[in-house]
Amino acid sequence: MNLILITIDGARYDRIITGNFFKKLISNNSFFPKVITSAPFTIAAMHAVFSGVYGFKSGVNSYWSSPNFKKNLYKTLPRYLHDKNYVTYGDSINKLILPPDGFDELKIHDELHDNLTERHKLLLEKMSSEKKSGNNFFLYLHYSNIHTGIMENVLKPFDNFSTEYFSNIKKNSEYYDKLFNDADNYLAEIYTHFKNLDLEEDTLLVVISDHGISIGEKLGERAYGVFCYDTTLISTALFCHPKLNSMTYPNQVRSVDILPTILELLSIESDKNFRNIDGKSLIPLINGHAESRIAFSQSGNPLNSGKPPKEPNVYAVRTDEWKYIRNIHDSTEELYDLVNDPNENSNLISKKTNKSTELSNLMDELLNQKIQ
Repeated sequence: MNLILITIDGARYDRIITGNFFKKLISNNSFFPKVITSAPFTIAAMHAVFSGVYGFKSGVNSYWSSPNFKKNLYKTLPRYLHDKNYVTYGDSINKLILPPDGFDELKIHDELHDNLTERHKLLLEKMSSEKKSGNNFFLYLHYSNIHTGIMENVLKPFDNFSTEYFSNIKKNSEYYDKLFNDADNYLAEIYTHFKNLDLEEDTLLVVISDHGISIGEKLGERAYGVFCYDTTLISTALFCHPKLNSMTYPNQVRSVDILPTILELLSIESDKNFRNIDGKSLIPLINGHAESRIAFSQSGNPLNSGKPPKEPNVYAVRTDEWKYIRNIHDSTEELYDLVNDPNENSNLISKKTNKSTELSNLMDELLNQKIQ
């Protein structure tokens, strides 16, 4: 079976579940609307997706750390497929966000000028030709236009404390909706072309978001990559194939779970020459089994510097009911009851000490697994 993996960069989960075309695709496929990203920025988020490993283990935990990826310890998705004689091709926003190991060809598009719909349709046609030649293929497509719009019209004109931005959430929301609607239309056109090329029966299509984007809900984060609140931590994953159950899984899973899920669907065993990963396959959940999965995330609050730190300074552990946040930069802690306070407005750190201690200890256990 072939594989196409599409990332809709910066797509918020609350828009995805109401998107015109997304809703149609969701209704007929296996959907996870609460995928907790390992980091609310693309570089670390995508390295975790491609490796199934948290950044504090893989070496990619910040904007600056792509060269530190431990490829001798962790095998990536394109390497798995390349070793199974797949033709591996990718189109990305820049050369830093993916571990390049395993790609036969990894192209970088011009996010300001390229028409991604037309560009990616041509790549689908290229893969269709590979299929007709008898080759299995893996195609990675990165839709970057939401990111580009945010970069040009939010990140450049405003800072993380701009009164003009944070006092106009309605306007911010309307602008984001325009960007998202364009992404929804892109996916509709790509999927139609995918079907017209007769790729549906023997190709697994996976559509993910890497992280969400704030529209000004929390002062101090105008977009993403600062805090560990749900507006940026919740991403999604959609697995499309005629043989998969049509279902929406209500509980949280993790972005590190995407790699082992794809490998199981493609009947590829994990490579015992590499270290164990953090992710677990989602196939049992697709097939009706329910379980709780604890998610870890980390970010880098730039504070007043305007530049992300070289090491993460915000950590979070999330369950379906609770979130514990540790702010390294000012030695503070936060605890939120996600069931009764989904917008994370009431910090219960001093009121629910048993729960905060439990989750703090769990975070320490995770971080102690760091590879030196």
